Amino acid sequence: MPKQFSWVILPLLCVLFFVGPPLAFSATVFVYHRFGDERYPSTNIDLDVFRSQLDLLKAQNYTVMPLGEIVSHLESGGTFPEKTASLTVDDAYYSFLTGALPLLQEYGYKATLFVNTDAVGAKGYLSWDDLRAISKVGIEIGNHSASHPYMVNRKQGESEAAWNKRILADIRKAQSELTLELGVEPQLFAYPYGEYSPDIVEIVRSFGFKAAAAQQSGVIDVGVDRFTLPRFPMGGPYATLDDFTTKLSMKALPVDVLFPQSPIVDKEDPPLLVIDIQNGEVDLSRLRCFVQGQEEATITPDPIIAGRYRIQAKEPLSGRRNKYTLTAPGIKDGQWYWFSQLWIKR
Repeated sequence: MPKQFSWVILPLLCVLFFVGPPLAFSATVFVYHRFGDERYPSTNIDLDVFRSQLDLLKAQNYTVMPLGEIVSHLESGGTFPEKTASLTVDDAYYSFLTGALPLLQEYGYKATLFVNTDAVGAKGYLSWDDLRAISKVGIEIGNHSASHPYMVNRKQGESEAAWNKRILADIRKAQSELTLELGVEPQLFAYPYGEYSPDIVEIVRSFGFKAAAAQQSGVIDVGVDRFTLPRFPMGGPYATLDDFTTKLSMKALPVDVLFPQSPIVDKEDPPLLVIDIQNGEVDLSRLRCFVQGQEEATITPDPIIAGRYRIQAKEPLSGRRNKYTLTAPGIKDGQWYWFSQLWIKR
């Protein structure tokens, strides 16, 4: 091949062989509850707002896939289409059928619906016939427990063994009912209220689920723990187009949590968080930590180990669930990186 010809043909070959959307290593997952049900504002999203979010996904050429497909990508190597999002829904309220599903079908998007089976057929919830119909049109169904309990709590006088047995039975009941009624065994679990502990994670693993979803906000990347998958909540004050747009633009902050091993707040309140951050693409000089209900937390760099930080709120945490939300901008791309640490005060 003449030298001058090779310089012409090689770029053309690159175009021919590298077809399809470019690959990235992150996906943004959102969690919804109610659609167009103004009686419950803290867990509701207005249908016009939901439509505007779907419009944005379509306009920006996002690949919208069920959560199970994202998990499959993680299992096979962690690559996703350049712009990947997933829409998940907890609790199986009836408004999913009347509000969300028609819009999802209009835009050609699938979603993942997590069902707590004791509520199926109750007032305001989907029936088994509804769920069968929804499953047939491509909506992925996941296990959300039977009774939707606060799993990290023990009953008065309950031993560890009795607690373990109760949680196992609750998940098993839901899994059996979903499999029997829908003809498909769920591969995904979602923690009620987004609450988990290392013990609960191990219980969920023991059932053979491929992954489990929580509710601490964040972006999924290749380093994520498949049994504590982060999701951005879309309810109440967060259920806006602006907030949705902001969350879509986030990247995963590469955090390795060294301490503590559990999100349960016991003796130390405010809790101490010790992390390592892989410094490369992120401007750690602008790292900040936000805490619900109070001013920013104190961030103390380790004097010896680069990228290691001790983080602690200035006051005891408010509410049953709280978060440390870490953000920092990218050095080159100008995008923001995000990580949230869940805290639970039982």
